[in-house]
Amino acid sequence: MKLFFPEIFDNKVRFNKIILVLFYVITLVTLGRSLTHVFAPDGGANSIATIIVFSGQPDPNQVIYFVFSLWGLSQLIIGLIYVISILKYKSMIPLLYVLMWFEYLFRLLIGRIIKPMSEAVLSGTAPGEIGNYVFIVLIPILLIWMVLDKKSPKGF
Repeated sequence: MKLFFPEIFDNKVRFNKIILVLFYVITLVTLGRSLTHVFAPDGGANSIATIIVFSGQPDPNQVIYFVFSLWGLSQLIIGLIYVISILKYKSMIPLLYVLMWFEYLFRLLIGRIIKPMSEAVLSGTAPGEIGNYVFIVLIPILLIWMVLDKKSPKGF
């Protein structure tokens, strides 16, 4: 538990550097994805998430694009928390991996079980959906690696 909840969050790395480098990559992807959702004209809804363009009056796409932009803002905030941890609080990274796993797991659960979208509104598979599967498998492997790492703090 001390690995995930140390007495103080400091800038010491207590796990393998490969795990740290992967966190850097995930941070860059998170920031890039968030900025795309905020600034792309369609919020990435059509161009990335493969949601079809709807017709009607008033234009329903404006609502979809707005919500995608807000989602991008949420991702940007998460990405900035990742950046802060990289710059100042590296000991927070194991906890952030746990939270990241929950995010990707629930993205998958929401998209597939809780609120699945009809195939009729999609023109393909979004890269983010593929990422959900990758990350819900990869992150537990990294967490187990951190726990078993000899540099990791042990105990409660």
